[in-house]
Amino acid sequence: ELYEGFDEEYDCPILDEDRVIDELEDKMSEGGVIIDYHGCDFFPERWFDIVFVLRTENSFLYDRLESRGYKGKKLQDNIQCEIFQTLYEEAMSSYREEIVHQLPSNTPEDLERNLDQIMQWIEQWMKDNN
Repeated sequence: ELYEGFDEEYDCPILDEDRVIDELEDKMSEGGVIIDYHGCDFFPERWFDIVFVLRTENSFLYDRLESRGYKGKKLQDNIQCEIFQTLYEEAMSSYREEIVHQLPSNTPEDLERNLDQIMQWIEQWMKDNN
């Protein structure tokens, strides 16, 4: 129940960002948590040691979103968001530049490489911080 309403135009719930932060604060202070979300500007910088921004070429992204039932303004806005690197720029302005990394997310092979890279980072972080 971390919503403050429903957006009819985008056909999705409207997240109550303050309630999300309140809900996650204790879990995040313990560490060892991964957050997967389509944006980051409201999450506190202190929560993250690294941020990965998944990037998708528009031809792949269009088909992917369309298959999820996105249409109209929601589909167009998501495509424009990728074209203008909105989420990457948001991450760069919200967190230290050295912790923000872009990863390609077009194919199943990209997914495998991304998982490998993230797992390697986690293993190294655990060695360095334990």
